[in-house]
Amino acid sequence: MTTSFRAPPAGPAAAPSPRQAAAAVSPQARAALAWLHGARFLTTASRLDQLPQGDLPEIAFVGRSNAGKSSAINRLTQQRRLAFASRTPGRTQHINLFDLGPREAPEARLADLPGYGYAAVERAAKLRWQEVMAQYLELRRALHGVVLLADARLGLTDLDQRLLALVAPRVANGEVRLLLLLTKVDKINRSEAQRALRDATEALAPLGTEAADIGVATFSALTGQGVADVAEALRGWIEPPAPAVAPPAAPAATPAEPGP
Repeated sequence: MTTSFRAPPAGPAAAPSPRQAAAAVSPQARAALAWLHGARFLTTASRLDQLPQGDLPEIAFVGRSNAGKSSAINRLTQQRRLAFASRTPGRTQHINLFDLGPREAPEARLADLPGYGYAAVERAAKLRWQEVMAQYLELRRALHGVVLLADARLGLTDLDQRLLALVAPRVANGEVRLLLLLTKVDKINRSEAQRALRDATEALAPLGTEAADIGVATFSALTGQGVADVAEALRGWIEPPAPAVAPPAAPAATPAEPGP
């Protein structure tokens, strides 16, 4: 089943003030943001066999170079340099893992995968990283969810579609969750953002099944638009919200004793 987050209410000029944004955040989103703010570096790897083993769920961030992946991670975690953005796009060529949750008992990990699609990267490096990313998306047992970032002005490109094809079987059977983040939405107006959401939702429709958990959201690392919603969604992947508990029924009234 495919779901979408709500469209932005307006373009860049209508971005809420920090005080307004804070007031609009639900308690669940606040808890999710606090959880992400505790992210800390664990390790870096250039091959799949260098990654830690185990079943701790991983949420992978993937996207084209210049899609705003590092900025999104840093905004969600409120850490300026947690995810390193190279001055030369396409030069970051490692999988970086970050722990989430208590230090003594992490609950999950963020995985920052290399950006792709930068033409200046030599062919051998491109092929090597295509293979590593394919193996990670298709075979990594710990992979629990994928956050695919795409520039809202460009939408999904051919390279994004190829990446989706790698993980599509695991998304379709519900093994891996998928969230498409349309980034840099502060650079477009309201109608353009709504059109980007509509086009993205239509593009992802073929992946939808009863078991699939697929979402689309607009996002701006600059203004903070979408940050709380995305944090809550990622937290929900790891710890689904508890079902609402119905209040206990009122005790039945005791019939009055008949009079004499």
